[in-house]
Amino acid sequence: MDTAPQSITVGGLTRRFGEVVAVDGVDFTVPAGQMTGFVGGNGAGKTTTMRMIMGVLGITEGRVLWGERPITTADQRAIGYMPEERGLYPKQKIAEQLIYLGQLKGMSRSHSREAVMELLERLGLHERTGDPVEKLSLGNQQRVQIAAALMTDPAALILDEPFSGLDPDAVDSMADLLREQTARGVPVLFSSHQLDLVDRLCDRLVILAGGRVRAQGTPAELRGGSPRRHRLVATRDAGWVREVAGLDVVDVDGPVAVLDLAAASEPERLETLERLLGEGLRRGGVTELSPVVPALSEVYREVTA
Repeated sequence: MDTAPQSITVGGLTRRFGEVVAVDGVDFTVPAGQMTGFVGGNGAGKTTTMRMIMGVLGITEGRVLWGERPITTADQRAIGYMPEERGLYPKQKIAEQLIYLGQLKGMSRSHSREAVMELLERLGLHERTGDPVEKLSLGNQQRVQIAAALMTDPAALILDEPFSGLDPDAVDSMADLLREQTARGVPVLFSSHQLDLVDRLCDRLVILAGGRVRAQGTPAELRGGSPRRHRLVATRDAGWVREVAGLDVVDVDGPVAVLDLAAASEPERLETLERLLGEGLRRGGVTELSPVVPALSEVYREVTA
């Protein structure tokens, strides 16, 4: 492949359908060698954004950069793209179909066949290569579509809901394949409604709602903006925490309390923690005081509310 992996940057990306603004001034970067999760509800604008990056859909305003320059048709052809609408021929045999798609991308038949067989082996479909697509379950059809996106050693990957319908083993196989791609410098952008999976796999996240970016960054950065909750375990009933100034007591269950440090600044939070520990010692002791890391689903609900 002539096109080397590069970061993908969208700036001010906008798409209107008549009076409807489906994507409204979206800005984000998919860094080379990193996996970026694209998160948002139905109608948030994820698929429309991906289509504009790929040139499948025209851009009303804004631009897409490949590295430091505007993306070209040649760059887009070098991207492994998995669209929302799957493009498999239901009556054609799996291997024949993928080999043909590889040839359309410029691969020799022998190279295409080698790549196809290796991927189908990795995805657990090596015994189904001669089956027509329509004989496969929806999950296995998804695996074939994934193989089509990966087989040409793409310079980037843009995948719309690639994990949809996959069983846990297939998810693990797919995750391993994507990590291999990022290890060779490939930028990967994929959308998913499975927030726990995005949290586990991605280096960066972009949260979209109403056609706009509501939050983006690493999982740690996104969690940094969430309430500073802590879990306290005392040696006896922890109801006394309600008497400590600067605390929002979320819950108390016997010796266990969940606390939200309401103070705005870091020095004030530290001062509150000191008061808390001092009171705990006076009341008989605290065996644990640890931060509660919010789930990505909590962050998502907070920024899209």
